[in-house]
Amino acid sequence: MRFIGGKSLIFPNIMEMIETYTEGVRSASDLFSGSGVVTRLFKRAGLSTYSNDLMYFSYVLLRGTTSISLPLKFEGLRKIGISDPVRYLNGVTDLKADLDYDTKALFMYQNYSPRGGRMYFTESNARKIDLIRLTIEQWRDKGYLSDDEYFHLLAILLEAVPFVSNTTGVYGAFLKHWDPRALKPLTLEYLPLEAPLSMDRSTHHIVYNRDSLDIVDSIDVDLAYYDPPYNQRQYLPNYHILETIARYDYPEIKGKTGLRDYTNERSLFCSKSKVYDETKRLIERTHARYIIFSYNSEGLLSHQEIKELLLSYGSERSFKYKAIQYNRYKNASTKHNNNLSERLYFVAKK
Repeated sequence: MRFIGGKSLIFPNIMEMIETYTEGVRSASDLFSGSGVVTRLFKRAGLSTYSNDLMYFSYVLLRGTTSISLPLKFEGLRKIGISDPVRYLNGVTDLKADLDYDTKALFMYQNYSPRGGRMYFTESNARKIDLIRLTIEQWRDKGYLSDDEYFHLLAILLEAVPFVSNTTGVYGAFLKHWDPRALKPLTLEYLPLEAPLSMDRSTHHIVYNRDSLDIVDSIDVDLAYYDPPYNQRQYLPNYHILETIARYDYPEIKGKTGLRDYTNERSLFCSKSKVYDETKRLIERTHARYIIFSYNSEGLLSHQEIKELLLSYGSERSFKYKAIQYNRYKNASTKHNNNLSERLYFVAKK
């Protein structure tokens, strides 16, 4: 998943802080989870996890991977002769006689391919996205899928879509000419379910789709990792296509990009006038022994403001800070501003 601000390349720095400055950490929260990479890596490290994101497609990605702790058997599909659902879905290229929908129901095809005047996907890929999405939904409606199986197949679809999207990486605009990537056929691939996958109930993995401040009071963990939005650009306009595929709710759309309404998914962390107070409430209401706070050097909050907020509720003696220059974790060929950095803060709560 190509995602703004993905943290996979700085995760070693996060783990270094945990290993160096904490004791007995067995659970962690990630309440601005985005692509879910940090939560997945926490699970891989053997921690119980609590993850959350305001965007539904992010919830689906984690609900369909991290929260699954037992192997998936797809017994309901096996009963109707489908032993490999991913292989079956890769072969879905036309309307099936037993599916009760018609071409008008194909939302991606009608709105985000040349058929609808937009070039996010080729017509064949847009149509295939629709058919796969509708098939998964009908399997669930007919009782062929458990919740884990349903969300896992949705996550597989969402992870595949960016590889055939005619964009620069996000969905705020489409390219005017076809990128070679977009001309390749959509192909689903199984996603790994991070270990441990067993009957062992010593760890658990809970996923939410809420505003972080609505749930932070109810989450009691050893470590809270926070990576909130850092500028005034709301995330959903950059990922509205994935949100619509995840929800498949036939939204009213507008404009050249076919943007869905995102009134209920606006984050106050993107508001210059409100971000300080929102962050203060978040830190104040955190039930964790330790906090790691990740923020961009171009963010709305200054270094001094973040330090002030953390030390209002944390031990000054425990406070640690590390700036990671972009050229240390971006591709060497990528143009970058050497003044930009990702900032990691650590504090033990009082």
